[in-house]
Amino acid sequence: MERSLNKMLEASFKKNWDCAALSDFKGITLHYRDVARRIEKLHIIFNICGVEKGDRIAICSRNQANWGVVFLACLTYGAVPVPILHEFKPGNVHHIVNHSDSRVLFVGDMVWENLNGSEMPNLEAIILINDFSLVSSKREQITETRERLNEMFGKKYPKSFGPNDICYHQEESGDELAMINYTSGTSGFSKGVMIPYRALLSNVLFGQEVMPHMNNKSNVVSMLPTAHMYGMMFEFLFEMTLGAHVHFLTRVPSPRIIMEAFAAIKPDVIISVPLVIEKIYKQKLQPILNKMSMKVLLQLPFIDQLLEQRIKDELVKTFGGKFYEVIIGGAAFNREADEFFNKIHFPYTVGYGMTECAPIISYAAWDRAKLFSCGKPAPRMEIRIASSDPRNIPGEIQVKGANVMLGYYKNEEATAESFTEDGWMRTGDMGIIDEDGYLFIKGRCKSMILGPSGQNIYPEEIESAINNMPYVIESLVIDADGKLVALVYPDMELAEKDGLDMDTVLKKMEENIAAVNADMPNYSKIAGVRLVPEEFEKTPKKSIKRYMYQQNS
Repeated sequence: MERSLNKMLEASFKKNWDCAALSDFKGITLHYRDVARRIEKLHIIFNICGVEKGDRIAICSRNQANWGVVFLACLTYGAVPVPILHEFKPGNVHHIVNHSDSRVLFVGDMVWENLNGSEMPNLEAIILINDFSLVSSKREQITETRERLNEMFGKKYPKSFGPNDICYHQEESGDELAMINYTSGTSGFSKGVMIPYRALLSNVLFGQEVMPHMNNKSNVVSMLPTAHMYGMMFEFLFEMTLGAHVHFLTRVPSPRIIMEAFAAIKPDVIISVPLVIEKIYKQKLQPILNKMSMKVLLQLPFIDQLLEQRIKDELVKTFGGKFYEVIIGGAAFNREADEFFNKIHFPYTVGYGMTECAPIISYAAWDRAKLFSCGKPAPRMEIRIASSDPRNIPGEIQVKGANVMLGYYKNEEATAESFTEDGWMRTGDMGIIDEDGYLFIKGRCKSMILGPSGQNIYPEEIESAINNMPYVIESLVIDADGKLVALVYPDMELAEKDGLDMDTVLKKMEENIAAVNADMPNYSKIAGVRLVPEEFEKTPKKSIKRYMYQQNS
């Protein structure tokens, strides 16, 4: 891959100078010319701060237009952005800023209220991302530059700043470090994933290859955290290379706000984690489908096709009505919802990726996808299953290719553990690949439970069945002294509305478990159920932090 990501961005800015680029939903809109100006002003500040090519710059705020400006300013200067999830606890933010050796921190005003500058002694400057005001700086020169920034910008470009004034850093090789993204995995500690330019470029090219309908007239709603690789790549960076218009939700993406944004913006593609789609399925469709009359009608030929078409039309309208497909990734998708969407030919697909691959590993377009599969290896990627019979016996999914990380920052031991002797990256996920090359994920290696006679039990598959039962919001299956126990977070709001007390809810859960057990082999049957009073702790991509609950067994 000879192409340069920064030169692609440069060409996009020049070509799309007068197009809308970044908007805060119900707020400001920046055109590509505005973003380019802000980038140039930040480059002046980086220069005065003594930031050199390869230096780290931390970014910690909620999604907003200026987040995009700062991230692009870092890449196009040759600095290394370190996006930090704004939901991280202050101690974790301090640790990541220090561990990454960041020179400058751009921070959201709400996040800054809980941070402590003295805990991050190596920073040259701390800048509020909302208006680029200076919170603190180590040198008088930086303070003076910020105060006189517009004047300095005017002196540098006395005849005005135009498309031909843009000249962005060109990466020297595909292996040059582009960014460091700290994971917040289900195993409990953050690791700094070193992502090279080849991985970012390969993912951007993937976006262009699988979404050829996207162009500089396209709109996208950014609802996933931009500090997370999945949202950053496919709701932001890929779009910037096309001249598309990204709309940041800027607030917690509740189903109501998402629906409102979809109706107003009518996005051309929708990138989502399963949780968002499952909520819409549970709130909008399940109550209708569970009615006895509907169940009967769906069994009748012709009538079922008409009803399915009406349900599909209603769903398409809910998502704005203009999208090419909904791409779901980041965690396992509920099997019942998957099956139903597949049955009504809703244009959705489930992909597979991880931060360490920036993020894409496998994908198939919605009209070529297989039910319960995550598609085929993405372009420039290879997948193998570490198993004696990869089609029938699950083994660890291992990958190789342009998207794979360089390793973990300042953590040689974790890097060495992540690669096999022959250079394949271990994903930590278990799966099989069928005769047509489609990947089917069975669960995490770490969460797999060994049955009494050595059988492999994948708790995610059992949880998917439990989660479809009445009055269940979410569940977690754990191994308690050799027996499987289901921890269930019940929907008490719905139960109380239906006049059920806690004892009755527990009885209902026991009935649910009996129904699930009826479809399970003996070694996968649930021995007991416990209700939990609050939802499970999750990572930002909404995977349950399993390690926190295993010890409670």
